[in-house]
Amino acid sequence: MATPVAPANAPPAAPAPAPAAAPASASAPTPASVPAPAPASAPAPIPAPAPAPASSSDPAAAATAAPGQTPTSAPAAAQTPAQSLPGPALPGAFPGGRVVRLHPVILASIVDSYERRNEGAARVIGTLLGTVDKHSVEVTNCFSVPHNESEDEVAVDMEFAKNMYELHKKVSPNELILGWYATGHDITEHSVLIHEYYSREAPNPIHLTVDTSLQNSRMSIKAYVSTLMGVPGRTMGVMFTPLTVKYAYYDTERIGGGASARIQDALSTVLQYAEDVLSGKVSADNTVGRFLMSLVNQVPKIVPDDFETMLNSNINDLLMVTYLANLTQSQIALNEKLVNL
Repeated sequence: MATPVAPANAPPAAPAPAPAAAPASASAPTPASVPAPAPASAPAPIPAPAPAPASSSDPAAAATAAPGQTPTSAPAAAQTPAQSLPGPALPGAFPGGRVVRLHPVILASIVDSYERRNEGAARVIGTLLGTVDKHSVEVTNCFSVPHNESEDEVAVDMEFAKNMYELHKKVSPNELILGWYATGHDITEHSVLIHEYYSREAPNPIHLTVDTSLQNSRMSIKAYVSTLMGVPGRTMGVMFTPLTVKYAYYDTERIGGGASARIQDALSTVLQYAEDVLSGKVSADNTVGRFLMSLVNQVPKIVPDDFETMLNSNINDLLMVTYLANLTQSQIALNEKLVNL
């Protein structure tokens, strides 16, 4: 089932130019409640905000819609508390200069989710998990969350996110919800909507952006935390303040990363040598030439049609294993609910 996650007219927000400390009074957006969701198997749409000045209405005003219906705005007085994901991540204010420590497995998981996204999807989003200490936040795990976006609305399957978090807790009980990620190089109006939901699940949630479009020929990775802005007691807006991102490695991750770097350096050296020989900068070495020819000949020659057939077969096997794994998880979750009755 899906849970609407944001006010109907949240403002567009842009990253702040430099890291800044979040005021103690703005440690987290005021928790907002949403109508109890109706049972459904598909995510319910959430209306996107219309372009408006840099201010937002009371975040307690939220929207909800049943499957197949047009979402409408509901008054706060008629709302009931929504189910929330257990485990707040960041107690208290998020002080300035705090560091986000990112493990390489997070980037690999995000890129993999982006490559496997549904046809027509512009980006993917997901939940960040990890641990918190006095000086930094360490992101050690993540999982993608199904969602649909259009110019007018965004729908997020938060019931799926809740179930996934419960499964992760069985394996890593120390991991808490730290925030969420999205692919892309900027923050959109829909990002404000989704961030509003995570603000109710974890105080001061982190928003991580990963530029999978490789603008400027590099993958830009940025982290933000939201800060309230405006006149106290009046309509408030949201500003995303950038945080410092550093990389952390386990021993196994360091070994794998080092091997990949050495392979890339070796390929660069070989390519540079071949270009220098062709341009006449260095004389050709027959021994090196024979070695490179032997290396190239070791690459198997496969007819394109045969390669496509083999690849599709392997993909089908992988999809079957994934389907069986999801079916097993559903059976386990159903069994646990029946036991608890």
